[in-house]
Amino acid sequence: MSPRPIKKAVFPVAGLGTRFLPATKVVPKELLPVVDRPLIQYAVDEAREAGIEQMIFVTGRGKTGIVEHFDIAFELEQTMTERGKDLSVLDCTRATPGDVIAVRQQVPLGLGHAIWCARAIVGDEPFAIFLPDELMVAREGGTGCMKQMVEAYNQVGGNLISVLEVPMSQVSSYGVIDPFAVWWKSHGRLTPRRTRSCRAAISSSLR
Repeated sequence: MSPRPIKKAVFPVAGLGTRFLPATKVVPKELLPVVDRPLIQYAVDEAREAGIEQMIFVTGRGKTGIVEHFDIAFELEQTMTERGKDLSVLDCTRATPGDVIAVRQQVPLGLGHAIWCARAIVGDEPFAIFLPDELMVAREGGTGCMKQMVEAYNQVGGNLISVLEVPMSQVSSYGVIDPFAVWWKSHGRLTPRRTRSCRAAISSSLR
């Protein structure tokens, strides 16, 4: 039996962005530009490439600009139209009504709590998790990370996680896992490496 398709993604974006200060004192780190797009746009584009339709943003105080980025800017678009400007540059910021949802994490209690805050929207459906402050771009002509994960999920099901190895000196700045811990009992001692979680595909319920 094939696993249910992943159509929802959770973006925990309530963090204070202290690693990027002073740039993030006023501007959410997810809206910091990389060339001509903010970080959050890269993550949403990656989700769409993977066939994900519903974007769930877990936000906090001062993060409303993230949701507004995917809203219609009436004055801007009207002015551009009157001046004969090409509106196609805004296509990537458009969303089907109802497919961009925001929930609030009132207290910063960590990544797990942020994801839990989306439980009423996710329900018992499989979903993806994106940490958009970790920019992941496919090589030219290649496939994005989440699309690769969704393809693997469709084959094997279960829960998948993508990680990035970080130096021990940076471990305190990230949420980390020890990917070799589960191998220790059955395969003997291995040198542990601390890795930061960047993407996840989850088949289980948040309830």
